[in-house]
Amino acid sequence: MNKNATKGIVLGLIFLSGKLFSQTTEVTPEKAQEAKSPQTSFHFILNIVGSNFNYGKSNRAIADYKKSVSGAQVGASFQAGITPRLSVVSEVYFVMKGGKLKSNNPLTTEEQTLRLYTIESPVLARIHFGKFHVNAGPSIAYNVAGKIKRDDSAEKLSFSNSNGGFKRLDAGVQVGGGYTFRIKQKQYVVDVRYSYGLTNISHDKEMYNRYLTLSLYGLKPWKRNPLAIN
Repeated sequence: MNKNATKGIVLGLIFLSGKLFSQTTEVTPEKAQEAKSPQTSFHFILNIVGSNFNYGKSNRAIADYKKSVSGAQVGASFQAGITPRLSVVSEVYFVMKGGKLKSNNPLTTEEQTLRLYTIESPVLARIHFGKFHVNAGPSIAYNVAGKIKRDDSAEKLSFSNSNGGFKRLDAGVQVGGGYTFRIKQKQYVVDVRYSYGLTNISHDKEMYNRYLTLSLYGLKPWKRNPLAIN
């Protein structure tokens, strides 16, 4: 996905949430009770992500040759309500990241698709504005395995400290926002998240993970969280 379009989506959600903070909405007794209580919930993660690599300032000419790739994201998420306005979201999941370079590019010349198979765990602060929320926080990841495909050949990635090798550990930040809505008595959430890698994962060139996630899930209320402040 285009970098400017991705930033636009995230910034748009944050701006919209801030505008809605000052608006007054109709409040039913059920919704009023929810607004007074910290929301603690759990849900499973099952998403498709779109990912790519950033090759640093020294390789800006490669931008026109990049293509994003799709991958799966599977895991679990726990939202611990602290106050009605503030929650902490902790997640752990398996995610397939990667990126593609078209042929005749300045870096590899040949077409190349690289994939990483990663265990990742972000911890996010989530601020609630009625039905809307914004969230941001750090994330740490461990690259379990990977592969690279060049034209018609494929091979496993090396995680040794050498030319062509990759690093296991990765760190970054995640930012995004979402909207909660009801269908009958059940709550659902749409959440958009952008992950910005801060770690150069390559030993011989600049490579930073970038990926966008769009989630739709149902909330499962959890027992009262001991971190909640009434």
